[in-house]
Amino acid sequence: MIAFEEQEETLLVTLSGDIDHHIARDLRIQIDEEVTRLCPQVLCLDFREVTFMDSSGIGLVMGRYKLIQSMGGTLQVINLSSHIRRVMILAGLDKLAIIR
Repeated sequence: MIAFEEQEETLLVTLSGDIDHHIARDLRIQIDEEVTRLCPQVLCLDFREVTFMDSSGIGLVMGRYKLIQSMGGTLQVINLSSHIRRVMILAGLDKLAIIR
């Protein structure tokens, strides 16, 4: 469901499966613990293996943006399906994070 990889000053978080309100809370806790422990300059959320995301996924991304920004870092969101990319852009996340 979630994997972490530290790459220099970047924390790469690979997410997989469905991200819904049942899963988002656990993901948030795990990501926040790693970000707090490692203090990366860049938090990169990889959605390559995400098959479904509801509005709680938007909340997950927004909350991680606020956390990494408070630490002076930046957020990247990568490998989005066309549907998830469209949802994130409609939610305005492209104004907060680098979406690739």
